[in-house]
Amino acid sequence: MTNSASTVQSMPGSSGYLDLYPERKMSFFENPYILGLAAVAGIGGLLFGYDTGVISGALLYIKDDFKEVRESNILQETIVSMAIAGAIVGAATGGWINDTYGRKKATLIADVIFIIGAIAMAVAPDPYILIIGRLLVGLGVGIASVTAPVYIAEASPSEIRGSLVSTNTLMITAGQFLSYIVNLAFTRVPGTWRWMLGVSAVPALVQFILMLFLPESPRWLFIKNRKHEAVRVISNIYDLARLQDELDFLSAETEVERQKNNKNVKIGDVFKSKEIRLAFMVGAGLMLFQQFVGINTVMYYSPTIVQMAGFQSNELALQISLFVAAMNAAGSVIGIYLIDYSGRKKLALCSLGGVFASLLLLSISFSNSNSNSYSWVAVLGLILYIAFFSPGMGPVPWTMNSEIYPEEYRGICGGMSATVCWVSNLIVSQTFLSIAEALGTGTTFLILAGMTVIAFIFVVVYVPETKGLTFNEVELIWKERAWGTTHIKNNSDSDSINLLRSNNDQS
Repeated sequence: MTNSASTVQSMPGSSGYLDLYPERKMSFFENPYILGLAAVAGIGGLLFGYDTGVISGALLYIKDDFKEVRESNILQETIVSMAIAGAIVGAATGGWINDTYGRKKATLIADVIFIIGAIAMAVAPDPYILIIGRLLVGLGVGIASVTAPVYIAEASPSEIRGSLVSTNTLMITAGQFLSYIVNLAFTRVPGTWRWMLGVSAVPALVQFILMLFLPESPRWLFIKNRKHEAVRVISNIYDLARLQDELDFLSAETEVERQKNNKNVKIGDVFKSKEIRLAFMVGAGLMLFQQFVGINTVMYYSPTIVQMAGFQSNELALQISLFVAAMNAAGSVIGIYLIDYSGRKKLALCSLGGVFASLLLLSISFSNSNSNSYSWVAVLGLILYIAFFSPGMGPVPWTMNSEIYPEEYRGICGGMSATVCWVSNLIVSQTFLSIAEALGTGTTFLILAGMTVIAFIFVVVYVPETKGLTFNEVELIWKERAWGTTHIKNNSDSDSINLLRSNNDQS
């Protein structure tokens, strides 16, 4: 086992390899090519965030135009949540699209669907066409939510993978911030909400055009035996000193994946393997708790929450919500630095602790909503909630889901986890107004605080630290958790160990 452990540490990108060759370690801003790939792929996150934020402001004006929407909480919740229903379908099929057609084509498909949906919303003559447009937009967002993190992760050096994948989360929060700016910009323009919703077609069109000029994920190209194309991509990522090591390792890794004969992995296969079950439980659990601590309750309904707190002006509600969205984007920038510096697990725990305190503050403020002074306490609670959530529980679930699965399971498990995210999102957003009306807003936020405690315990008990690890080092974590160190030692001729030894021999 000593030989195997030393081999693990010698893999390209591993901590041991980078300690041995510190000059080969890459920094975040070192390679503009990688940043360009991450930025263009991250436009999918921008669409995700814009759609999340824009409906909160547009809903105020949709109610003014359509009497039936104004008089029905259920119809309001359906307009908001139909995009999430579409995203569930998009995420569920996105893993298969990614594995079959590649990350690049999946992104292009998502953009086309999103553009059609945005146009349908802009011209909708009644709430029901609007709902269909929301469904299509959600379908595109769901596919993109699976694709962007995986595309970025597979093109990223391990030492900055967390930061680069977190740029997708930054784009989500930037999209939310942009949506509030657009909302304010169109408050006095005829057809207010139509412009708010229709303009989202522009970034989707921009991504479609730019993506035509970008390469496919190098790991996907290797798996599909398109090695020459993969080499061209990787040569733009690493310098000459590290390039050959990375190519040798990817070649050996791909050969092992082919020997496993798992090219057509099905959903049932995820639950047959103990280590994959453990990985999926962590990935899906993080996604579930990201939603069940209430983030999209805050983002979808923040203007409504502000009005519930006593600020009746639509414009003032949007201005306060804009500041909340700005805090969200600023927190995501901090998260890009912290996720590779402090690590995923510690960042998630600190984030959840702050979210719990903020939800208690919101609960107290709404339980005393008859007092004007508590209106500002509610706004403070919203701001603190975002300040704590955005650097940690914003990027950590998406980052970990892009790195904790073996290559042959990455598309399907990523899609399944994203589906869990969107189903959880749908449950929270579809029920928030109704629960708040039945139990009171203060009690609703107290329930979310209770979910935060459960999330904290889940992270402490089940989530490993993956900071700076290669994909294969992460895979060995699950093998050890599933079977124990003794099993791995007694099966030192397993695929993982063979791969590592093969790479060591080539070096």
